[in-house]
Amino acid sequence: MMRGPSAWSVAVRKPDGAIAEVNRAISSPMARHPIFRLPLIRGVIALGESLAIGFRALAISANYAAQEEDSEEEVPTELSRSAIIFAFLVAIGFAVALFKVTPALITNWLPFDTGGWFVVIEGLIRVALLVAYLFLISLLPDLRRVFQYHAAEHKAINAYEAGEELVPERVQRFSLIHPRCGTAFLLWVMVIAVFVFAFFGHPKWYWLIATRILLLPVIAGLAYELIRFAGKHSDNRVLMTLLAPGLWLQRLTTRQPSLDQIEVSIRALCEVLHLEGRLSPDEQRVEVMA
Repeated sequence: MMRGPSAWSVAVRKPDGAIAEVNRAISSPMARHPIFRLPLIRGVIALGESLAIGFRALAISANYAAQEEDSEEEVPTELSRSAIIFAFLVAIGFAVALFKVTPALITNWLPFDTGGWFVVIEGLIRVALLVAYLFLISLLPDLRRVFQYHAAEHKAINAYEAGEELVPERVQRFSLIHPRCGTAFLLWVMVIAVFVFAFFGHPKWYWLIATRILLLPVIAGLAYELIRFAGKHSDNRVLMTLLAPGLWLQRLTTRQPSLDQIEVSIRALCEVLHLEGRLSPDEQRVEVMA
């Protein structure tokens, strides 16, 4: 799946070997209301949009995968608004419970009375849980294929931004890693949370849980600004050194893709470039998010 400023596209390898494409326009509140384009606020809006598009893309992929090889029927590709909202709430609820509330409660049970040490230990537990979670799910055979497609997206975007011809053999030579990847975003949410929560020290358990939930939009907005800045200054060695841990973490969520998988990612990227009216990196660049 590839996303541009005003459109997104998902390409799927069907059971018969053909590649199907579904393209949709993006009607973003950021385009309609200037207040939603302000720093921090735009990060929360972008995160919500990305999750909604991701759920829709997964539904499209699953429906095509379930299609019979010789079937001529049109595949239903869309989730209802209620289904998207439900999936969004479940995903956010799981993430908050596992990576925000659980580390806070574990640290609260430990003998750390000093607020400074409390947030540091909590942050270390949070990062450890994230790394352990990514490592464990990477062992699942079905997710290995997902991670291969994830890497194929990165390679295609890296090749496009380098001005390379978008053919599988050439794209395969590019890196699995990309600075605008959502995996790096997750890690920086964890790191930035340490600094934000430091202002609250070690509160009572109910305020502890409340701050971890209510401050999530602020932390996500800050992390988005950092990743956005890094994406525009990927040639800055000092900045890339500081962001290196987030790039290393992508090793857990990417696997070397096949040429067939790269072909699918190229198709999605080319569709987005076509929809955005940008056919080569010599023109104004499209902000395709990995």
